[in-house]
Amino acid sequence: MREDEHGEALEICWRPSRAIVEQSNLGRFIARQGLRSFEELLRWSVADVGRFWDAVVRDLGLEWYEPYTKVLDLSRGTPWATWWIGGRFNYVHNALDRHAAGLNRDKVALIWEGEDGRTARLTYGELAEETGRCANALRALGLKKGDRVGLYLPMIPEVVVAQLAIGKLGAVYTPIFSGFGPDAVAARLQDCEARLLITCDGIERRGKLVATKEVADRAVALSPSVERVLVVNRLRRADLPWDPRRDVWWHELVAPQPAGADTERTAPEDPYMIIYTSGTTGRPKGVVHVQGGFPIKGLQDMAHCFDVKPSDTVFWFTDMGWMMGPWVIGGSLMLGATVFLYDGTPDFPDPGRIWEMVERHRLTILGIAPTAIRALMRAGDDWVTLRDLSSLRVLGSSGEPWNPDAWRWFQGVVGGGRCPVVNYSGGTEVSGGIVASTVITPQKPTSFAGPVPGMDADVVDEGGSPVRGTVGDLVVRQPWPGMARGFWRERERYLEAYWSRLPGTWVHGDWALVDADGFWYIHGRSDDTIKIAGKRLGPAEVESAAVTHPAVAEAAAIGVPHEIKGQALVVFCTLKPGHRESDALRGAVADAVVAGLGKSLKPERVLFVGEVPKTRSGKVMRRLIRAVHLGKEPGDLSALENTAALDAIRAAR
Repeated sequence: MREDEHGEALEICWRPSRAIVEQSNLGRFIARQGLRSFEELLRWSVADVGRFWDAVVRDLGLEWYEPYTKVLDLSRGTPWATWWIGGRFNYVHNALDRHAAGLNRDKVALIWEGEDGRTARLTYGELAEETGRCANALRALGLKKGDRVGLYLPMIPEVVVAQLAIGKLGAVYTPIFSGFGPDAVAARLQDCEARLLITCDGIERRGKLVATKEVADRAVALSPSVERVLVVNRLRRADLPWDPRRDVWWHELVAPQPAGADTERTAPEDPYMIIYTSGTTGRPKGVVHVQGGFPIKGLQDMAHCFDVKPSDTVFWFTDMGWMMGPWVIGGSLMLGATVFLYDGTPDFPDPGRIWEMVERHRLTILGIAPTAIRALMRAGDDWVTLRDLSSLRVLGSSGEPWNPDAWRWFQGVVGGGRCPVVNYSGGTEVSGGIVASTVITPQKPTSFAGPVPGMDADVVDEGGSPVRGTVGDLVVRQPWPGMARGFWRERERYLEAYWSRLPGTWVHGDWALVDADGFWYIHGRSDDTIKIAGKRLGPAEVESAAVTHPAVAEAAAIGVPHEIKGQALVVFCTLKPGHRESDALRGAVADAVVAGLGKSLKPERVLFVGEVPKTRSGKVMRRLIRAVHLGKEPGDLSALENTAALDAIRAAR
């Protein structure tokens, strides 16, 4: 039985009603397949993955220009599986064209709010017209099928229009985080050899200008393949640098174009997106996704795990540069729902901003990273409880492992105890989730119900044998449509990353555990694993224990070399307001870890810092903490949000 940071058993704290199960997408799918339970569905979904995915695309009503004659082809081996043989499929037809031509034409497809309070709405019909104009504008610039386009935009309506327009042409877009600096932007443009960059004049964060165009100019100067730069006039800046031979305004080029544009009848294996992920070493990896891959996997996850329906308004606090941006836009629109975008920070001008938007726009599904929740809960319950959040029916989370107190606050205070928390973990290369909660299965704090249907996932030891009740490697034994089609022009790097450890098996790089009741847990990246005197543990366990001390706001745990134990435990902590570091406090935090994990896992050192390094999507960069603390080369820093945190880690040495 797993315990929380207070030593209390993690009991089931939410159960779906019969009405929720019967009215859910997943419950109806189970019934239509003649199955009796979620567990039976999981077994059926991996007994014949081709048959399962055929049932999924039929059940979700996807439309094909030409039907496929075979679901799955494994002739090149599992790492290079191909899907929907003989078919013709473009996700833009399913996300936009069919809705705009049907009953959803006047339904709101997109709601946007900026940090400055401005808002906009587009119906499916209006979005289709804007997308058609943009597609024709891109054609006027000479863009054609297969060309790569950098998408360096914040979460504004134009990012949706551009994404769909590029897909309409059968071109390939590379989403780039809107807060990246010039070197990180250039690295992605250079690697994919983008012909076009779409950006904006600037954005506002906490009321201050972020000069996006100047960053784009410096990146393009390093990227000889980029021929033109299409610029959205977001802030209407008067002082904008401009190259008339290269730069063109969005409003001047797009607005005059005709609204009608044909959608390319692409093959399911045609690339549509190259999205980059970063590690602590080496160049960012260009993950290749195809028309019949990422969009279909994301659609299924949103329908079956998050229960997204046409009546929903879906908000995931993310950026276009992270997979959850393309995921939430494409999946919501394919399901005929309304997608909500927010271009801003979650606590500006105050910690109530997100809850205010939920109330104002009557959002029904809210997704956010545990890191953001831990920050927002420090501001207190009143920011939440003063708002009417009754529209919410599903909460979602991804990115980092939860600690139980934060999970309970999210479910109890934000969700009022009535909303399930759909915990979701997978990755960019997966196109979504390997494991997830659902709205039809019971929940324990921080847990997952198990594999996402269709994912033949398991937890195994070093030899590949299944383990239960102890931490092991998260693996997937059979292919799925959303699996990456390799890294852009780096075949061997892709095989080395996922397929070299256990032949024919995807080793994801996460530590996971299945408890005695069948609930699954993620313990963080295997690269972050700490092994002390033969005992292997994930940093999340240590951090959850450390934050039980009332002075600790956040913790990050790493293992460092030790002559006797192999590794020793070092814990970095940020403190809540009103607390100051002292030797006594160090001892008290160490005692909190001992109380939670035992004397053998007492930290060697407890160090206090003002902040810990995080990615721009909110993940704690423990490998970076370890490298800097040990005086080693940190490697790729392009995903790092708060560079000043590195100085704090160095100073704490």
